[in-house]
Amino acid sequence: MTPTLTDKEFKSFSQMMFDMAGINLTEAKKPLVSGRLAKRLAQHALDSYGEYFKLIQADKSERQMALDLLTTNETYFFREPKHFEFLAQTIAPAMRNQSPLRVWCGASSTGEEPYTIAMTLAESLGHMRFDILASDISSRVLQTAEQALYPLEDAEDIPRALRAKYCLKGVGSQQGRFLIDKPIRERVRFDSINLCAPLPDLGSFDIIFLRNVMIYFTMETKRQVVARMLPLLRPGGYFIVSHSESLHGVTDQLQLVKPSVYHKRPD
Repeated sequence: MTPTLTDKEFKSFSQMMFDMAGINLTEAKKPLVSGRLAKRLAQHALDSYGEYFKLIQADKSERQMALDLLTTNETYFFREPKHFEFLAQTIAPAMRNQSPLRVWCGASSTGEEPYTIAMTLAESLGHMRFDILASDISSRVLQTAEQALYPLEDAEDIPRALRAKYCLKGVGSQQGRFLIDKPIRERVRFDSINLCAPLPDLGSFDIIFLRNVMIYFTMETKRQVVARMLPLLRPGGYFIVSHSESLHGVTDQLQLVKPSVYHKRPD
């Protein structure tokens, strides 16, 4: 029988997630924490979530495992498609002289978003060079992303023409799955980056996608994260958040182009 997660234990995990990743776990997330960590308690034959919390305080690899499990990673190909229409029809044509075009996908999860960006740019830019940095705090999802192998039903969100051009249907032992084709995979580099800590030397970018992650941040954490990222966005570049997010009150360095799409003024 799975132990009950007490309010005190939940607060401990909630504080850990805030300290490590800036993620604010509200009381409504208590069942999620309980459910996702239950198997780890069973794995270590522990009788309470409090005992597991003591374990992750002492064991760095287990702490990373807990962080991976508690990071929300829902994503799919061509999610919020208007962003990719804008990328193809407006941003890419305006940046044809920028080579290589550099994009940062700041919350890449299992890879669907950066591969969507890569397919969109490959169609829009042809042979023009572009590079995509795809980062996430979770090492577990990055391993999945680098494999670029997905259940066949996930391909239904990819436009038919792009599916035929950039996705390889599995056969034999890989039946029921598909692989992102090598020319697309080679455009994307994955790296583990904590947006709530000082950033490594990443260079500068023409476009930054930071979608469906700031909804878990407090306003102050949003300000800190965006303040770290903006110096890496070139003047004239674009910063894109999800349709459910806004940078209102977060920064005054970006100009709203359309809902969820922002532009950094040229020097």
